[in-house]
Amino acid sequence: MQPLLAPYLVDQSGVVSRRQALDAGLRPHDLARLVRRRELTPLHPGVYLDHTGRPSWLQRAWGGVLLCWPAALASTSSLRAVEGPGSRPDETIHLAVAHGRSPRTPAGVVARGCRHLESRVQWNTGPPRVRYDEAVLDVAAQATSDLAALDELARAVQGRRTTADRLLLRLADRRHIARRAWMVGVLEDVACGVCSVLEHGYLTRVERPHGLTGARRQVRDRVGAGVVYRDVEYAGGFVVELDGRLFHDTARQRDRDLDRDLVTAVAGKDTVRLGYGQVFDRSCWTAGHIAVLLDRRGWTGQARPCGPTCLVR
Repeated sequence: MQPLLAPYLVDQSGVVSRRQALDAGLRPHDLARLVRRRELTPLHPGVYLDHTGRPSWLQRAWGGVLLCWPAALASTSSLRAVEGPGSRPDETIHLAVAHGRSPRTPAGVVARGCRHLESRVQWNTGPPRVRYDEAVLDVAAQATSDLAALDELARAVQGRRTTADRLLLRLADRRHIARRAWMVGVLEDVACGVCSVLEHGYLTRVERPHGLTGARRQVRDRVGAGVVYRDVEYAGGFVVELDGRLFHDTARQRDRDLDRDLVTAVAGKDTVRLGYGQVFDRSCWTAGHIAVLLDRRGWTGQARPCGPTCLVR
């Protein structure tokens, strides 16, 4: 391989652009010779790969960035670069370019204009990418439903890669982003300890509308030598655990949940475990039953109906 290209190929996962090759001192006929010898393979117009096999996701990402340069990974591609393989669909490479630009891209590459590109991108990463917090907000704003948007926000915070406060800070500068007011409200709830779609549904469909007493959320507790977090804990030792699809799918996780319920019972606390049906399909019915359990634990308040057809009386 041409030694002048080695620094680029090492830093860019085996991908180099025509512009970089010429800047390094190669001449057009040198590039043509490398392609002819199959030492370089065209990936996109003016972008080359150092082998003839199928490019990896990282190589396709670099290829898109170099094709549309200056550009950076955006949206789910930026999140996938941080979260790792298998975390996001990776068929399409999403890019951010300066606002007003509309570069032509091949199938599998999508480029969109971005205001304030310079400040929203981490240019020192390989490949450059839109900052994680900004990408999370973009994906949530573009989600097909509020439930999917909430899923993205909660997932980012529970993954410990950001915090609700940091997302709120970024959102303060995004005056024209879709769902802005809604996301502010959701992130304020997340900042209070709501860490999943199901937990937010319980708060906004079961607890608040029916006047149930406030609870502590994500309460740290010890189970043996380990630490667990109770989803919702009311005064008097009444615990509500919320089994969402993101974190309760496997047999191992289910087994850990049952261990946690057993330890909670030994500690003298009552546990009920709710799922999507109780929270989203039968929220009023669930609120009535939770109110009865709170009464038995000494709650002196009274549940209220959330509307004329509410089952809570």
